[in-house]
Amino acid sequence: MNNTNTQSDDCDPDRPAHPGVFSTREAGKSEHKPAESSVDFPVSVVLPAGGSGERTGLLTPKQFCSFLGRPLISYTIQAFERVSWIQTIVVVVAKENTDLMTDIIQRFQHRKVRVVPGGSTRHRSIRNGVVALGSGQEEEGSTAERRKVVIIHDAVRPFVDEDFLYKIAIAAKEQGAAGAIRPLVSTVIATTSEGYLDHSLERSRYRASEMPQGFVYDVIHQAYQRCTESDFEFGTECLHLALQYCGTNAKLIEGPPTLWKVTYKRDLAAAESIIKEALSRTACVITGGSTQAVTLADALQKAVGAQEMELDIIPDLVGDNARYLLKEWNFIQVSINPSCVSEMEAMLTALEAANRTLLHPLVVVLVYLSTSDELSISGRIAIMDLASAAKLRNILLYGIQLQQSKGMTVVFSCTTEKRTYQALKGRQVKPYTTQRSSCCDTRGVAPSPGSREIADDCRLCGFSTLPAFLTLNPTVVLC
Repeated sequence: MNNTNTQSDDCDPDRPAHPGVFSTREAGKSEHKPAESSVDFPVSVVLPAGGSGERTGLLTPKQFCSFLGRPLISYTIQAFERVSWIQTIVVVVAKENTDLMTDIIQRFQHRKVRVVPGGSTRHRSIRNGVVALGSGQEEEGSTAERRKVVIIHDAVRPFVDEDFLYKIAIAAKEQGAAGAIRPLVSTVIATTSEGYLDHSLERSRYRASEMPQGFVYDVIHQAYQRCTESDFEFGTECLHLALQYCGTNAKLIEGPPTLWKVTYKRDLAAAESIIKEALSRTACVITGGSTQAVTLADALQKAVGAQEMELDIIPDLVGDNARYLLKEWNFIQVSINPSCVSEMEAMLTALEAANRTLLHPLVVVLVYLSTSDELSISGRIAIMDLASAAKLRNILLYGIQLQQSKGMTVVFSCTTEKRTYQALKGRQVKPYTTQRSSCCDTRGVAPSPGSREIADDCRLCGFSTLPAFLTLNPTVVLC
């Protein structure tokens, strides 16, 4: 068996900034489950979150740093909450942060979560979490519950998926302990006390120990009962304690690159970017059943396909289609009806009733196909008021008016050039492109390639930034 580098806290600073994908499936509503993923035994989670985050150089511990309106630890909790077979999540925090953690749980309506005061070191904090699980079992009076599997995971590793958690849980139940590993990125060397090279290790024989790790409850509980003060003070590896004090040799499973840990300040920016990208990957287009709207939706679907995006096109959000209210984060309502404001009000009411805006903002884009030069003044004011009210509910509403005429042709161009020329109907037509554009311009919309900066005086919605999934540079050509 290969030896393992167990210094999981020292992540390689040069690892890729975007190693994987953040899952946006809602808690308890996962549509995808790994093959044969029936877990018929109790599984709990301990999240140590008592670190001070010194390496980030920030005053706030990194697990409580916020982006996109939520603290990092909330994303990690969500990753476990969405797994139906996980019963309890114990979050271990420093005593002075207990009230803060409780407030986060209440504010974002996290379920299955208990808060436990941590200790002065990592192992002391994890022990407190394990003991808390045991005390809860004793209150229930069930001896069988003590055989449950405990998954230990860092609170600052938010990108763990259900498939890998399943592998860890099954291996832990069968072997007594299991842990994630990853190939070493750099060669490990030993130095002398004078600062010279002593020797180097053969990188192919070693692995980096990562999280999550899983244990049969009795194994990790006994390991912490038997370990020394030196282990508590200087140790960082739970798998080593299980081997040394219980004779349990862990099964090592190579994990995906998404298991990286937020360690430095730049990692927070990378995590935010990954989440934004994931939230922008899919959208739902509601056409109302009109032929013009379906034509526009089909053109958009073909355009975004090249950007590795998925668009679902549906006529409405009733009946079976109501499931999209719980699935998507981005909605495009295409309307040819002058009463489009009423349609939008109905959609916002349905989205609010689904109660999903606590975790992420929802993005709604109203595309109004009109035959007049402009939407009526009263219509524009109504949409602006609607957008302002929606923003307070964490729903970002944008408006795009497309003026159509006889023989209108709509072309979505995914070019990376700032200006392009396309031949339409045998004529050379210069598409409308600009570095800064109002997202509700009556001539169409054409944000510059990769740009998210839009003029502040948007005629309909008043917002200054288009949603990420609209930044593929769609060029609307009217002829």
